[in-house]
Amino acid sequence: MLLLASCDRTGNLRNTNDGIPYVARDYVGDGVFTAGIEGPAVGPDGALYAVNFGREGTIGRVTTQADGSGHAELFAELPEGSTGNGIRFDADGFMYVADYTGHRILRVDPRDRSIGVFAALPGAHQPNDIAFAPNGMFYASDPDWSGNSGQLWRILPYGRAHLLASGLGTTNGIEVSPDGKRLYVNESAQRRVWAYDLDRNGEISNRRLLIEFDDHGLDGMRCDAMGNLYIARYGAGAVAIVSPSGELLREVKLKGQKPTNIAFGGVDGQTVYVTVQERGAIETFRSEYPGRESGR
Repeated sequence: MLLLASCDRTGNLRNTNDGIPYVARDYVGDGVFTAGIEGPAVGPDGALYAVNFGREGTIGRVTTQADGSGHAELFAELPEGSTGNGIRFDADGFMYVADYTGHRILRVDPRDRSIGVFAALPGAHQPNDIAFAPNGMFYASDPDWSGNSGQLWRILPYGRAHLLASGLGTTNGIEVSPDGKRLYVNESAQRRVWAYDLDRNGEISNRRLLIEFDDHGLDGMRCDAMGNLYIARYGAGAVAIVSPSGELLREVKLKGQKPTNIAFGGVDGQTVYVTVQERGAIETFRSEYPGRESGR
């Protein structure tokens, strides 16, 4: 089989034939990150970022090597008492980190790696995952694991946070549709994914069940450009791909059993990265479609 090579956006050689779509392989091996590995996101530099590199309270940066594997190194240390979970990038390249032990959203300036508090979430259990909408607003899930309940927050572009909903299940994965008209939220313990309508002010309405699973937990979620939802099936060792109408299209089997979150990247946006808790590792597979967000 002919293998072609090109340079990725970090300047590293990469294999453009990454194998059959939806077949997972290792990208970063066991133990490079802690069991708290989470929040994968591809930045404007084309590198993949994830929390808890080597130890808790850090962010790692991963670049692709000539053989297609990922090389991880320390990117930043969070302030004392902070532990990151979800990561997202805005249109200007700033990194936002859900600080679940500090109950706030942090912002990292990529120019000097300085870290400041972007938004406080008074009354939050813990901001967990975050998702940007096309209009610059973003949303945070807020689970209360001890009470099997959760909340939803909206954060405006200037950092003001609003509690959108409470009394939900254990809210975890969160994502916005490519057209910005839907908000998806899953409940880990209840194994349900909900869809809301979003209006131009970022308000939610018309809550309805998108899909419910019979077993295992749910964690991070991301959309591809077609609007399909990729869901980390914690405990099932798989990523479920669900259509905007709630049809289960396929499940991608992983080597690890506890995937925590998902990101799209690569030169064409069609490389999917999956963080895996019990391995402290990152697996990857190719999709037929690019991600809604892929760092480009």
